[in-house]
Amino acid sequence: KPPPPGRPDAPRLFIKHERDQATIEIELAPKLKSNGRPDAIHVIKRVIDREKGSEHGKGKGASTYFINGHKSNLKSVQELVGEKYRIHIDNLCTFLPQDKVGNFSGFDKQALLLETEKSLSGHLYNTHNDLIELERALQSSGTDVASIQCELDKLRKENERLEREKELMEERESYVERLDLLQKKRAWLVFDDKREEAKASKERREELKRRRKEAERGLRPLAERHARVEGDVSRIRSRYRSLEVKSRKDAKSFQEIIDKMDRYGDDVENELSGYATIEAEQRQAEKMVEKQRRRLEEIEEEGSSFPPLAEIERTMKMSQSEMRGVKADMSREKTKVQGVLQQIDEANDRKKGASQQLDRLKDDKKLRLQRLFAKAKNVEEAYKFIDQNRKMFRRPVWGPIAAEVQPNDQGTASVLENHVSQATWKSYVVECKEDYDLLYREVREKRKIPINIITVERIRLDQLTRMYSNERMELLRKEHGFFGYLDETFAAPNHIMQALINRHNVDKVLVGGDAVQHSLDRKDLIEFLSTREAHDRRPGKQSSCFFYTFKNETFKYTNQVSRYTGEVGSDVQNILAAKLLKPGSDPALKDRLADTIQKADELIAKLQPTVDETKAVLERMQIEGQSIALQFKEAKRTKNDYNQYKMKLTNQRDKYAEAQENAAKDNDREKARRVAKIKKLVENSISMSENAAKVHGEIMKGTHSLTGVKMSENDLSDSLRKLTDELTEKQAETAELTQQYKAADSEYNQRKDILKKLLKEAENIAPMEEWRERLDQDDIPENLEGVEDALDEAENKVNSIAENPHVMRQYEERKKEIAKLQEQLDEAGGEKDMKKQQLEQKLDRWESSLINIVQDVNKKFSAYMKEVGCAGEIRLFTAGADTRRDDEGDNVRYNFKDWGVEILVKFREASTLQVLSAQTHSGGERSVSTIMYLMGLQNLMSSPFRCVDEINQGLDERNERLVFKRIVENSTLPAGSSNTDHCGQYFLITPKLLPNLDGMENENITVLFVFSGAHNFNSCLDWNVDKFIEDKKNFLSQDEEEDASNGHSKGGRRKRKSR
Repeated sequence: KPPPPGRPDAPRLFIKHERDQATIEIELAPKLKSNGRPDAIHVIKRVIDREKGSEHGKGKGASTYFINGHKSNLKSVQELVGEKYRIHIDNLCTFLPQDKVGNFSGFDKQALLLETEKSLSGHLYNTHNDLIELERALQSSGTDVASIQCELDKLRKENERLEREKELMEERESYVERLDLLQKKRAWLVFDDKREEAKASKERREELKRRRKEAERGLRPLAERHARVEGDVSRIRSRYRSLEVKSRKDAKSFQEIIDKMDRYGDDVENELSGYATIEAEQRQAEKMVEKQRRRLEEIEEEGSSFPPLAEIERTMKMSQSEMRGVKADMSREKTKVQGVLQQIDEANDRKKGASQQLDRLKDDKKLRLQRLFAKAKNVEEAYKFIDQNRKMFRRPVWGPIAAEVQPNDQGTASVLENHVSQATWKSYVVECKEDYDLLYREVREKRKIPINIITVERIRLDQLTRMYSNERMELLRKEHGFFGYLDETFAAPNHIMQALINRHNVDKVLVGGDAVQHSLDRKDLIEFLSTREAHDRRPGKQSSCFFYTFKNETFKYTNQVSRYTGEVGSDVQNILAAKLLKPGSDPALKDRLADTIQKADELIAKLQPTVDETKAVLERMQIEGQSIALQFKEAKRTKNDYNQYKMKLTNQRDKYAEAQENAAKDNDREKARRVAKIKKLVENSISMSENAAKVHGEIMKGTHSLTGVKMSENDLSDSLRKLTDELTEKQAETAELTQQYKAADSEYNQRKDILKKLLKEAENIAPMEEWRERLDQDDIPENLEGVEDALDEAENKVNSIAENPHVMRQYEERKKEIAKLQEQLDEAGGEKDMKKQQLEQKLDRWESSLINIVQDVNKKFSAYMKEVGCAGEIRLFTAGADTRRDDEGDNVRYNFKDWGVEILVKFREASTLQVLSAQTHSGGERSVSTIMYLMGLQNLMSSPFRCVDEINQGLDERNERLVFKRIVENSTLPAGSSNTDHCGQYFLITPKLLPNLDGMENENITVLFVFSGAHNFNSCLDWNVDKFIEDKKNFLSQDEEEDASNGHSKGGRRKRKSR
């Protein structure tokens, strides 16, 4: 407690060598009692069990504590060492790890004073806190007296107001009574008006009822006549539809007969044509016999040009044998090159995979977007909307800005990320106001997504006005170590660059290297940057900002001109590494992928000549094989041609036989068959003509009947249309009267219901028998309009006076509160005087002790710093405690919470004393200052021991030797009258020390080596120095004998020993 710096924070991880438990035991030296006798010795033991506690815990549940052999708990152990021995492990003045040196030097003066007080004396620290509380109580007590007096005056004024409100309430009650009487009168007047309206509504309803009955009597005979004509029209239309169906059927039958007659006629013509061509076909068949005979003779003559079939087959077999040999040779060559090609393919696959992965890693914008979206979901939602709806905007929309910029390196990324605000990095850039309004409306208002939008309508990158002239900038580069402006260290689209210039002036911020720090130390750089150019006529100095790196750390200087004094004040910040703009991928991974691609290319280049040589051999074999294959194909083609010739000869013989058969047919029988068929077709055609005549007669009769029925239907339909129009007009008139009657009836019923309701309300408000006489008095108006005017007047009077029914109760309560506050005011003055006296008593002792301590530490610290060639001073900061008094003149403000201790150091002759700061001083300078301050406190601390961890690791050799010497001198002072009266034990934990350090021979120094390796001795008693020296001598003598027997030179032996 706390965890060891830079190491695992789970104590169970330190249990090694296959053990399940570890034991830590510390014996604390006894303290002297007031009578001079030593107090009890305390032995604290902690047992850590691997099997106890949670698996992922930090050892709390796995630990058991003992005090003097009795089981205890962690809280009791902490109380013992904290209260009895004044050991505060969390106090950096008592226990200072190496990685906390920066925290110590980063303390403000107030925190440093509190840490110093805790390490020196609990009484000082507690008294300081008491003074802070007493001062706060005194200030609040003064405030309480004033607040009580203010409250008392306020209540007295409020009580006067309550007396005036009481009189107003009485006047208001009289107006409320008149308002109630007028409301009763109005209720009866409203009832009388509504009763007259109901009578008029009833008369109108009766008139409409009479007119509706007369219209219904005239409608009945007209409806009966309309129904009779409508029935006649329906019957005549039914007859017309049946006649129409019969007419369509007759027409269809007639058309079918005509079609059959046409087909019979076509068949007769075809048969007559066939009869006429019988003789011509006979002559054609005889000509075909002669043609096929000549063709057969030509084909038989072609057969004489083919070689014998046995010779063709022998050539084919020889070609096949040669081809098999060539294929075997090619197969061997292909097998030989297959392994090489496989290696090339594998190398190409590795190269392709590495190239694809490298391409993905190079897409820094995508990776930066993913990193940004993981932290800001609203930025991702806005980006998705913009990306999916880019056609909605007039001009391009850029952003978020963090994804659009490309820093030159990691250092530039850190500088740029620090200078530009987080809100700007998450912003989007539009090029016109219309796009701004659209984006804000769609994203912020409709979708409720927070979004930052920057409008850049004009690009003025070619019109930039730099802060410094070219001549001064060249001087800044050469003599002061600046590289250039911040906008020159990254790339971005023009609108993004313009937005960063508009918002954060990246075109006016300088960026430099290590030489800037040297310029700050040796030259007046701030004054040089604050001086305006000769052409700048504005009065006073100018502000500036610049970044620079020094010893792998980056710093930011912001120099602002005070509006009151006109002087330049500087603010220095330590810049952290970039998170948002850091490279999207690991550079080492990119290097490994590039190396994989290079090795693959080298392997391919090495194997490619073998592949090319084998391909050339295969190409020659392929040409030889093609020649043999061509010979084989030629023989095979000849054989196929011979087989086709045989088939052609067979086919031609079949055709010749078929032609002879056709020429030998009987023509007389064919002519007789055709004449019989023609007769049959003529008979069928005549029969169809007779049927067509009959059907045509039926069609004509049906047409005559259909025409007469249609004329009758037209006459009846015209009569029905006229009756329908007349009936519709009469029905509309009747319906209109019915609707008017219903509306009048509904209106009358509503008025009747309203009248009943008004009567009931009037009786409830003011029963006529009871209120008739009061409502008929002369001071009450007789008409509704007069009553309304009187009501308005009464309401205005009532509303003008605020109602407060509890005014009397409030008045009495205020009198009691006034008496109580007067009593509190009398008591507060005595308590304030008592606290003031307590503060003065504590202040005298605390301030004198603190001043003495600071003077003592300052004397030692200055001497110690002078020993290492530097200067230092310790000052007590009293927060400008003055005598600012209140109106009474007796309240001094000390500001105890702002008191502190300042460590001022100077490491260079030309510089002045400066407050120790992590932003101003290096790690070694902070380490030297810190340890010298602790040495100044050494003899004053109340804790029996102190501990520092690796304090020497940040020091150079000279300072490390001087610091170690000072630690030894301060920590080995002789004891006083007893063994417990000493300067305190000092534990220096370090992985290494320089050789030949001054003071190591001091008898009061104990060196503890920690050996935790697996091959060390199980017990320290196993270590025997004499036996080790004897074994070493035997080993060396054996080496010398072996060298002599092998004839090696002396130089060779030395060389072997050195190995």
